[in-house]
Amino acid sequence: MLFAVSSSVSNQVGAGMGALVFPAIGPLGVVAVRQFVTAIVFVCLARPKWRQLTRRDWAYAGALGVALGAMSAGTYGAINQIGLGLAVTIEFLGPLGVAIAMLRRRIDLFAIVAALVGVVLLVQPGPTSNYLGVAYAGIGALGWASYILLNRTLGARLNGLEGPAVASVVSAVLWIPVAVFWFTAHPPPLWAIGVAMVCAIFSSLLPFASDLAALRRVSAGIFGILTSLNPVWAALIGWLVLGQLLEPLEWTGLALVVGSNALVMATSSRR
Repeated sequence: MLFAVSSSVSNQVGAGMGALVFPAIGPLGVVAVRQFVTAIVFVCLARPKWRQLTRRDWAYAGALGVALGAMSAGTYGAINQIGLGLAVTIEFLGPLGVAIAMLRRRIDLFAIVAALVGVVLLVQPGPTSNYLGVAYAGIGALGWASYILLNRTLGARLNGLEGPAVASVVSAVLWIPVAVFWFTAHPPPLWAIGVAMVCAIFSSLLPFASDLAALRRVSAGIFGILTSLNPVWAALIGWLVLGQLLEPLEWTGLALVVGSNALVMATSSRR
C-alpha cells in the first residue's frame, strides 16, 4: 500500500512542479522534456532488443507512444487552464470507463451516473466555464484509457520494461519537431529545463517503479482503489504548491468521481 500511495503522490508532485515552470517554457515545453527524459532513462534500464521486435510490436508500441504523448499533453494543457485538481479528476474518467467497459454490471451504471454528476459539478457549465481546459482533460482521459489497454497488450508481448521503453522512444521521436518549433520560438532558461527534468522523474519514472513494486504485493483491485486517490492528492498539491483553491461544490464533484472509481475497483476486487 505504501508503494501505491507513494506512486500517486509522486505523480502529482511532479505535475505540480511542471506547472510551476509553465510561465517559462509552457505546457508543451514541459511535456517535451518529460518525454525525452523518460525515453532516455527507460532505454538505459530496459535495453530493448530492437532487432527482435516484430511489425506488430512496433505497431502496438507506436500506438502506445501516441497515447503517452496525448495523455501528457492533455494533462498539462488542462492543468494550465483549469488547475491541477480539476484536471486530474476529469481525466480519471478514462480509467473508470475502461473498468466499466470490461465489467458491465448494474452497479457500474450507478458509478457512471455519480461520476457524470461529479464532472458537471466540477465544470459548472455556463458562459464562464473553461471548456478548453475540459477538452484538454478529455484528451488526457482518452490517452489514459488507451495507455491502460495498450500497455497491457504490449506488456504481454515484451518482457519487463521493454514495452514502455520502446513506446517512450516512439513518443519522444514524435515530440522532436514540436520541441524544435516550440523552443526555437521560446528559448528556455536552463533552470526551467532542470525543473522539467525533475518533473519527469517524479511524474513518470518513480511512479512506474512504485507501481511495479505495489502490484507485486497487493491485488489489482486494491491498487485501483489506492490509485483513485490521485485527484485528492492533486487537489491538495494544487493548493499547497500552486495556490489553487477548490470551492465546496468542486470538492463535492471531486468526491463523487473518486467515490465512483473506488466503488468500481472495490466491487470488482471482491468479485
